[in-house]
Amino acid sequence: MRDDGRANEELRELVIKAGVFKNAEGSAYVKMGNTVAVAGVYGPRELFPKFLQNAEKAHLKCRYNMAPFSTKDRKRPGQDRRSQEISKVIADALEPVIFTKEFPKVGIDIYIEILQGDAGTRCAGINAASVALADAGIPMRGLVAAVAAGKVDGDYVLDLTYNEEEKTKADVPVAYAPSLKKVTLLQMDGDLSHEDVRNVINVAIKGCEKVHEAQVEALKNKYREVTL
Repeated sequence: MRDDGRANEELRELVIKAGVFKNAEGSAYVKMGNTVAVAGVYGPRELFPKFLQNAEKAHLKCRYNMAPFSTKDRKRPGQDRRSQEISKVIADALEPVIFTKEFPKVGIDIYIEILQGDAGTRCAGINAASVALADAGIPMRGLVAAVAAGKVDGDYVLDLTYNEEEKTKADVPVAYAPSLKKVTLLQMDGDLSHEDVRNVINVAIKGCEKVHEAQVEALKNKYREVTL
């Protein structure tokens, strides 16, 4: 048993809601344990400046940001280099499931705000952004689900907390598109053997499939409410 009582391959408490903001074309709220993320999507819409326009596909822009109050130590407002890097990583993780070639010369904007962080913020951001894209009616091949896994005290564990990240030999965030059976994001911070890497990835993919089920249910719940 882990510090919070979970089994090794058990997710933290997971809450996903679709359509949480009226002013965004698509939006979502995701809570993974104590990590909370919201996402809003705008577009497809005319893209400026025009030099960013691509005659063959839509330009996918992602902005990931952690609120100043999201961690114990106040974070300086605005994007830093880490936020810019994660923004690009998230856009790259989501693009394989989006029919970007259906919308040449336009932009699709994704805004992700981390309201509270306790590890796994990029994964929570991906989960929220994926649901928000679907909520916005963006044509997609499927959803992308994400969760991190690692190895702590000799055991493979899923959905790490901050304390577990401090103890793990490696933190491996994975994003997975079940409809494509494709990993769209794989990063590793730490050092593991080849066998451990394979096992950690397998644990993460199983976790992604569970997250995916919750994403689908969140979208169904939204449209059940609309049709009632």
